[in-house]
Amino acid sequence: MARPRVKIDVAELEKLYGMQCTVEEVAAFFGVSTRTLARRKEVSKFAEVIDRAKARGRVSVRRALFRLAAAGNIAAAIFLAKNLIGYKDIVSNEHSGPDGTTIQFANKPDYSQLSDEELEQLRKLAQKTLPPDRD
Repeated sequence: MARPRVKIDVAELEKLYGMQCTVEEVAAFFGVSTRTLARRKEVSKFAEVIDRAKARGRVSVRRALFRLAAAGNIAAAIFLAKNLIGYKDIVSNEHSGPDGTTIQFANKPDYSQLSDEELEQLRKLAQKTLPPDRD
């Protein structure tokens, strides 16, 4: 014997989807499974109610955001700019040399300008970086 058909109030359904509730939340509200809602959505009247409610909800949120932005709410203005207009925060960490050229690195240091004493100090420092078992 099949279960009795659950009555889903279309007005409540419209309110829930208008608030952008998830399918899981709507199913929990009516005490049905998400599969039941999916089956009901196959009925065109049911699907139209859901789609219309979701659209109205998005318009309502957008309208509220525009009001906030127009009233000087910087966060709302930034959110709208990024999400509707496509603005982006761009941080450039590029480093360059003089006149925007690439930075040149010398592959080999020039030791010809060092004195014998400086070369000896450099050799001793370099030896300290070697592992203890190497000579």
